[in-house]
Amino acid sequence: MSPAPRIAVLAGGLSHERDVSLRSGRRVAEALRGVGIEVSVHDVDADLVPALTELRPDLVWPLLHGASGEDGSVRDVLELLGLPYLGTDPRASRIAWSKPGAKTVAESAGLVTPRFVTLPQSLFRDLGAGRVLDAITTHLGLPLVVKPAEGGSALGVSLVTRAEDLPRAMVECFAYGDTAMIETAVIGVELAVSVVDAGDGLVALPPVEIVTDGPYDYDARYNPGRTEYFTPARLTPEVTARVADTALRAHRALGLRHISRTDLIVDSAGTIHFLEVNVAPGMTETSLLPQAAEAAGYHLGDLYRRLVLAAVDSPSESR
Repeated sequence: MSPAPRIAVLAGGLSHERDVSLRSGRRVAEALRGVGIEVSVHDVDADLVPALTELRPDLVWPLLHGASGEDGSVRDVLELLGLPYLGTDPRASRIAWSKPGAKTVAESAGLVTPRFVTLPQSLFRDLGAGRVLDAITTHLGLPLVVKPAEGGSALGVSLVTRAEDLPRAMVECFAYGDTAMIETAVIGVELAVSVVDAGDGLVALPPVEIVTDGPYDYDARYNPGRTEYFTPARLTPEVTARVADTALRAHRALGLRHISRTDLIVDSAGTIHFLEVNVAPGMTETSLLPQAAEAAGYHLGDLYRRLVLAAVDSPSESR
């Protein structure tokens, strides 16, 4: 193995999260170049397969957010091309990409997750929206969180505190996907816990506490000023240890590899609620994994280099 492998970073694509992906790709490429790694950055378009076929990189790092980047499909193509890549394999990516699927696996592993239902848009047309919405509030109560069953960056996500606001939340949700997941809103400390395997086994990075003036939506995530982060989170040592354990258990239960980020809420009773998991965490200047890594004492370039070398040593492509 070369001490300085050639890395192809995939960034962009055509999802709603294209801009975030481009920013993530640029930041990671700059960090890797800063520690002597040869990096090329590629968009996901008609030129990608020929470019990768000619380049034959030592490793591909998909930094794609949204459907094709996180639902396993691009990773399937990488396996068809026989190219090793950093991150979770296609099968586990598909499960993690589905929020209801990930929550079901997490529950089976003994984790606590808010009560939820998953409903396609067609069902509201077939059964009558009013009756279905009444059943939702009767069964789950208020407040509720409405979100696309698949997707990221909080696109189409709404917090509903009044029953009359639920129809609008459903419309906004269906603008980003045909299936909605509606879950009981848990009030508490919102956390993101990143997990990395940089060659020494799985490590949970310090939890990031997220405090926003209003919902933690797309604007709050990626435009500085609306959100305050505390890294590490303002938790007792005992709760911090349990939060880390929850993220590690989710990572293992879902069969994830190399890198992930788990979103959690700790309620007033100290119960940790699993919300969702991300197999391609954002790497922008405001993203949570880089904040956690720096709080743990890592230099980002060094950490990314270690992740790359570990992935090269344990390739993910099919044999």
